[in-house]
Amino acid sequence: MAPKAPEPVYVIGVGMTKFIKPRGKVDYTELGFEAGIKALLDAHINYDDVESGIACYCYGDSTCGQRVFYQFGMTKIPIYNVNNNCSTGSTGLNMGRTMIAGGMADCVMVVGFEKMFPGSLQSFFQDRVNPTGTTAEMMKATRGITNAPGAAQMFGNAGREYMEKYGAKEEDFAEIARVNHKHSAKNPYSQFQDEYTLEQVQKAPMIHHPLTKLQCCPTSDGGASAILCSQSFLDARPELKDQAILIAGQCLATDAPSLFSRSAIDLMGYEMNQYACRTALAQANATINDVKVVELHDCFSANEMIVIDALGLSEKGKAHELVRNGGITYGGRYVINPSGGLISKGHPLGASGIAQCAELVWHLRGWANNRAVKDTSVCLQHNLGLGGAVVVTVYKRGDGQAASELSSAEVGKRTGLGYNPAVEAKGFTKAQVDSVRSRQFRSEWALADTERKVEARF
Repeated sequence: MAPKAPEPVYVIGVGMTKFIKPRGKVDYTELGFEAGIKALLDAHINYDDVESGIACYCYGDSTCGQRVFYQFGMTKIPIYNVNNNCSTGSTGLNMGRTMIAGGMADCVMVVGFEKMFPGSLQSFFQDRVNPTGTTAEMMKATRGITNAPGAAQMFGNAGREYMEKYGAKEEDFAEIARVNHKHSAKNPYSQFQDEYTLEQVQKAPMIHHPLTKLQCCPTSDGGASAILCSQSFLDARPELKDQAILIAGQCLATDAPSLFSRSAIDLMGYEMNQYACRTALAQANATINDVKVVELHDCFSANEMIVIDALGLSEKGKAHELVRNGGITYGGRYVINPSGGLISKGHPLGASGIAQCAELVWHLRGWANNRAVKDTSVCLQHNLGLGGAVVVTVYKRGDGQAASELSSAEVGKRTGLGYNPAVEAKGFTKAQVDSVRSRQFRSEWALADTERKVEARF
């Protein structure tokens, strides 16, 4: 039996915090609250309209989601806690979309947040089998083990294989990082906004060849949120149609047996990346040639290289040629990671996929006017987690048209915030918070001092 086409699902609200270095100064309750309030304000709805909540995080005890969502209201709705490694945020988006497309809800709120530890990623459970242990063992058997962080070794080895098989050079990987750092200068939410020359990227401390420090994403604290809705929910609020962005295609995929083919590229999920992209594009009735703006999971420059190839953004084995020819930045074939990507924007695991969504929503609305790409009508999102899972999403405007750039003054009027959240990382007022928290089922005890702490940072 042919699969039934899913009902349309739209993103009507997005919001995020600035991504920051993990120094223990801001708790996850604050990160989730700030992102969620911004998304509710953006969607022009009250929390009472939300029928299900999805919390996305990797580092935290069970039911952190309830702790965050109860701050908006205690409305007895289902709240799901999602952990799917680095693809956690977009896994939550996929879950929300599946609920709405399947008729289980009309409005779902997804909130991703992460309070991380400084330094490279850690495993906390030493008394049981590591879920990525078979991947690490394959790396050891094929490429050996060094003292570098494990993720840098895995993705760096994939970069090495791409060099060996296709002729990519060290400077091609460095160029990817240079571009992403340059893009981040226009993203007010980015953890880093410094620009570097190609030489500076190449001469940064070597982590695991060909990856220097400036080609590796940092750990980060941050939050991001999205409000998803059905066609009927949107039809009842026609004033939101101009800002509603259609999830035109989406696929959450996991690994194939090729993961253990002994190829370092396959070991990073090449086949599931390829499959998810083809499936999402087909669902969206689009081709890769329709895409102009891409948010891609560049945890390391080497991963951006092999994913460019896997997604079909280049011909097979020619991702480095696309990079060399300026094909990943303004004036080229695509603009990849206009946000600065994970490399420069930061990577709070549970929030990253939702932050990618926010960036693309702003582009399709025409709000990202300081980093816009003319005539954008199709955007592509890629979010990967080893272990493994990948989510590829295709976004279009609800009206099917290309984005028209709006001035920040006009955006400020439409949002009611007085500023354009795509280009200014500002906050909200107590009155605005009061307007979107549950009217009937709010609890000041659940909120505690979170609102005061968040507003103090503004």
